[in-house]
Amino acid sequence: MYERPVQRFRHDMDKKQLVSTVKYVASARPAFLLSEIATYLDEPATVDQIYAALLPQLDALGLGITKTGGDYEVRRIVPALPCVLTAAEEDRVRDYLACRSFPPALDAAVAGYIAKKTGKDINDPVVLERLRHAIVAQKDDYWKPTERRSLQYTKGYSVLGYLAYHFPVYFMQTRHLLAQLARDGLLKEEMTALDLGSGPGVVPLAIADFWQHLDSAKAEVWSVERSKEHIEAFGFLAQHFAVAGSRVILHPPIGADIADTDNPSLPPKADLIVFSNVLNELAGLSVEKRAEVVMGYARHLAPDGTILIVEPAEEVTSTGLRVLSLALKKKGLTIYAPCSFVWGTNCTPDRCWSFTTAPPIQPTRIMQALVACDEPFRYVNTDIKYSYVMLRKDGKTRQACHVSRDTRAIRLSKVHLNTGKKITVIAAKMSGDLGDAKTHVFRICDGSAEKPVFAVLPRFHAGPENETVLSAGYGDLLVFGNVQVRYNPDHEAYNIFVTRDSTITVPV
Repeated sequence: MYERPVQRFRHDMDKKQLVSTVKYVASARPAFLLSEIATYLDEPATVDQIYAALLPQLDALGLGITKTGGDYEVRRIVPALPCVLTAAEEDRVRDYLACRSFPPALDAAVAGYIAKKTGKDINDPVVLERLRHAIVAQKDDYWKPTERRSLQYTKGYSVLGYLAYHFPVYFMQTRHLLAQLARDGLLKEEMTALDLGSGPGVVPLAIADFWQHLDSAKAEVWSVERSKEHIEAFGFLAQHFAVAGSRVILHPPIGADIADTDNPSLPPKADLIVFSNVLNELAGLSVEKRAEVVMGYARHLAPDGTILIVEPAEEVTSTGLRVLSLALKKKGLTIYAPCSFVWGTNCTPDRCWSFTTAPPIQPTRIMQALVACDEPFRYVNTDIKYSYVMLRKDGKTRQACHVSRDTRAIRLSKVHLNTGKKITVIAAKMSGDLGDAKTHVFRICDGSAEKPVFAVLPRFHAGPENETVLSAGYGDLLVFGNVQVRYNPDHEAYNIFVTRDSTITVPV
């Protein structure tokens, strides 16, 4: 992922001397060049050799490194304070999320960019028809088998169609994810963010918008995007929407393919790295190769930083994210959320279709123009449904569950041995309500199940002892007591049947 060294250090003692020397220089100076370190070493070494030997030690040393010409600059990283929401900020964020309208200034900016590129008003019949054609083509391509997708969105009306149809929902769902990061204390007072595959700037613009509701936090946002037309759109939207003089700096996107992680222009350390609706589009790469891409960027992650991967809720894509998440877990990252591994096991994610939702957005100005046709349903995209994973390098998880040795709880991997019996399980709620007017149904997981497991609560059995499952959030751990195991042969899944005699509580 990084430049290959011409030659490695030959002895462990060489590396010890290198680390000792770097520690000494870093304690005296906040920044220095690797070429300066070479003069202190007993054996001759190039800056590339020193870089390769030092790279695995950077996190432990609290240092970041950036390529500068033929040299590397090393900087001491001072951990930023976490951004803890005040009561006033929490109120503003709550009101902000309750607003379902796409920001009028951004709506106008998108319309303005389409008008600029086409030379006509967005209500022009020819423009609208071409936008409809682009949207339908993108949707048709998306529903093809993964290996046959192209999903470029990189030029002409494909970019304009993306802005009209996908951009508003992706922007609004990013609000919810940023709020979740904020409430979990994963944002910082002074933060560097890196958005990979930025498109027309969904994530950077959402960060600029979200930060307006914080009192003093600052952010510096970098992004990588290969499409020149997306970069052009990003520049236009940022100019017409991002608040002048705000506490968020939006750097111009780095023009590059995200599959190439050896990019000297990247910031040395990022507190938040985002892959938003992009990894699924690397159709030519295997899960292992996609994991390598993520791990390549993970080297830029601050020791207490977070990687956020977001994908659409469609079954194949969503399940693919869970498979990728497990591959990254096996490579050393920790899944912070939404998954919980109650028993310290690895899951079987091949059938794990798990996503969350938020209230739908209001149709944008462009969507309202597009629906004036025979099939209006094709051109309105307002539902917010997405799958995500948050990953860390420091082992931190949103919820810790320590199961005592004398617990009576059964692993979900053992439910098949308890069909017809009443048991207790500890598991996370991993879906919204999948049921109907008569029955609540929720997917649950403890990180051990080999087949899907669902909690089934008939509405006439709902009561004070078991209604916690209704109010619990996506990913929240719950203890399901006195529930009966049933097998569902139609779906090759297991149900834990909740009755009025069952209890559902939060684990202590």
